[in-house]
Amino acid sequence: MSEKKLWAGRFSEPTDAFVEAFTASVEFDQRLAPYDIQGSIAHARMLARQGIINATECSAIVEGLRTIGTRIEAGEFNWSVALEDVHMNIEAALTDAIGAAGKKLHTGRSRNDQVATDIRLWLRAELDEIGEAIRHMQQALLALAERETDTIMPGFTHLQTAQPITFGHHMMAWFEMLDRDHGRMRDCATRLNEMPLGAAALAGTPYPIDRDFTAQELGFARPTENSLDAVSDRDFAIEFSAAASILMMHLSRMSEELILWSSAQFHFVTLSDSFCTGSSIMPQKKNPDVPELIRGKSGRVFGHLMALLTLMKSQPLAYNKDNQEDKEPLFDAVDNVKGSLKVFADMIPAIRCNTEAMREATLKGFATATDLADYLVRKGVPFRDAHEIVGRSVAHCVEHDCDLADLELAELQSFCKSIDQDVFDVLTLEGSVAARNHIGGTAPQQVRAAISRARTRITT
Repeated sequence: MSEKKLWAGRFSEPTDAFVEAFTASVEFDQRLAPYDIQGSIAHARMLARQGIINATECSAIVEGLRTIGTRIEAGEFNWSVALEDVHMNIEAALTDAIGAAGKKLHTGRSRNDQVATDIRLWLRAELDEIGEAIRHMQQALLALAERETDTIMPGFTHLQTAQPITFGHHMMAWFEMLDRDHGRMRDCATRLNEMPLGAAALAGTPYPIDRDFTAQELGFARPTENSLDAVSDRDFAIEFSAAASILMMHLSRMSEELILWSSAQFHFVTLSDSFCTGSSIMPQKKNPDVPELIRGKSGRVFGHLMALLTLMKSQPLAYNKDNQEDKEPLFDAVDNVKGSLKVFADMIPAIRCNTEAMREATLKGFATATDLADYLVRKGVPFRDAHEIVGRSVAHCVEHDCDLADLELAELQSFCKSIDQDVFDVLTLEGSVAARNHIGGTAPQQVRAAISRARTRITT
């Protein structure tokens, strides 16, 4: 394959060897090759349809590109740093293979609109895969929530025991976080689905191209409206990175809870050995390495968002070489999001709840104190007075090292005469969670209904 620069006509001196390597992107942008070929085939068909090249030339170009694609897929393509990027490597190989017809492919386009199109095609496909991965993880959460619908655990605020909830309800909170992530990915895919090809370098092209035809060939909703914006826009990459950062923040929060819950201090859950490692010096250790690593990877993806924002913040219109730096952060963000989703989805079904430990923890923190206050309100006591009464009863329990449910009726009545025997219905953990029997509540009946609605939501 010829390594002559395809733009070398204006230059009288060769590129410095270090500069050549420093400015090349082929080592990382070659992953765009299938999309570069897809875009080039659509472009060639448009050129032929418009009479800019003839049918014979078009056939040679399309067949040559398909052959190159097969070689790349088989690992038989020799990438050249001297040819800088994926686009010039493929075009040079095409010209070597079919001759002069290959030199006509670049008519009416530039690497500027070509790369902008390639990245959108690539990210569009990746967003589909990420959407499917989110749904797969959500399915795993629904199965776990259904299995543990009646399992009682403490709900926390400030990491202090607050009120009894069910583990199934907690898993459904994770589900909702992911559902918003899925929506953001879908929104991102909608906005990026405009085709830059035909914007050429920055101003469009004098050839009689048909951008609507090319957009249809590539499955874009429409061509971009402005050629300057088309070649310089990377909003779609930033928007994805923002959505990816929120998703990774959610996975990091989930990871943090699994790390806490699997510790000896909590002992709420047991993670499968398949997702943990041991210590090189402490034989008793079982470390939750997978959630810890995902928690760490969240910072990496956040960094990519800041890198892309910083990359774009000072660029004048239109295309600048700076934009070569958009790909590595974007590629790495996608890889880490997909990997994190996959391992989480695989890890969730193997989570085992230690129900007795959860129950004991719930009993320790006066988790039903709010239930007692609500009980008093239903008996006609103003809420602020009820709050004070329950506060005094909790202080009494702290002093005597017992729980509210351990008090005799007479002891409870010493704080408020409105308390009757039926108070013990709300002071039990089961009574507490069952009382939250409304949409969004932690009552097992409502959790089951939420699971049913969620299954419908993610399959329609």
